[in-house]
Amino acid sequence: MRFTLSSTALSSKLSALSRVINSKNALPILGDFVFDIQDGILYLTASDSENIMKTQLQLTESDGNCRFAIGNHDLLEAVKGFSEQPISFEVNMEQNVVKISYQNGLFSLPIDNADEFPMSQPVSDFANTITIPNTILAENINRSIFATAQDELRPVMNGIYFDLTPDCLCVVASDGHKLVRNKIFTIKSDQPTAFILPKKPANLLKNLLGKDGGDVVIRFDERNAEINYGEGTIQCRLIEGRFPNYNSVIPQGNPNEIRIDRLGLLAALRRVQPFANDSSNLIRFHIEGTTLQLDAEDYDFAKTATERMACEYNGKTMSIGFKGSSFIEVLSNFDCPEVIIQLADPSRAGLVIPSEQPENQDILMLMMPMLIND
Repeated sequence: MRFTLSSTALSSKLSALSRVINSKNALPILGDFVFDIQDGILYLTASDSENIMKTQLQLTESDGNCRFAIGNHDLLEAVKGFSEQPISFEVNMEQNVVKISYQNGLFSLPIDNADEFPMSQPVSDFANTITIPNTILAENINRSIFATAQDELRPVMNGIYFDLTPDCLCVVASDGHKLVRNKIFTIKSDQPTAFILPKKPANLLKNLLGKDGGDVVIRFDERNAEINYGEGTIQCRLIEGRFPNYNSVIPQGNPNEIRIDRLGLLAALRRVQPFANDSSNLIRFHIEGTTLQLDAEDYDFAKTATERMACEYNGKTMSIGFKGSSFIEVLSNFDCPEVIIQLADPSRAGLVIPSEQPENQDILMLMMPMLIND
């Protein structure tokens, strides 16, 4: 059986699929790409057993149908250096080998029986569905994923929580010290429902989305999700369990409000942070009048740093401690020129919001304070 297709198109699809494959697999077949040729279309599949990625390509020529698996590493390395040209596969199912020819040569690789590849767990017929614009989903994943935890005791914190309510879709992530909550008001449902997307499929989507328009359709039940993003599909196992009540930790009525240049504060924190104690990473924020003062100290190594910058402030004089590295992450995941920091008192969480919210969205990030010694 023989088929021909574009070398660059194949390389692009295989590179995307390769991200789901683990370097070590319990089943050797999970190190393979599955090729399934049906009626002039090549269907490609890769998996790590919990996540399955599928995509397809139109073939230039094909003289039949067949299905086989081929090791990902050698094939990917061979095709990714090609310039745009036709590449032909000649498959011998009896000898379990494929010969791949191109303009200046050919190579051959062994193939495996694709029937050994684990089947995906289908989403139930009673699945819930969320349709979300490609770019908005990409933005929300990019903005949230840094706040997910790596917690073996509380696995529900290790993913991004999608909470569909009658008012909006909330996309939430938290590690217990920082929290991101994104509200998308154009997506809502009279029937509340929710799921927790694990970090790996979220990272896969982060790299795949945002390249074109269109919508992403997410179908999910209690255990599995199927995410159709136009060029392909990701099927994944969801994190089971109840996500904490994130709204209960967001303080209301914060009278002290700082408006400040985001990039300026980010640069100042990056300069001051290396002087903070390595174990606590504590940076002291002292706000008085129109000045924000950042202080870091590590008395064990006789290091201190202070930096002042101008801000707009309408509250009482206050000193509050935050973890420097976490605050840098928070500021890095906004794309607005200014942020507003809302504070109640030194013992309660601080809120960071953009000076201007995106259309039909509401973004909020929360930082838990750290104890400081005055």
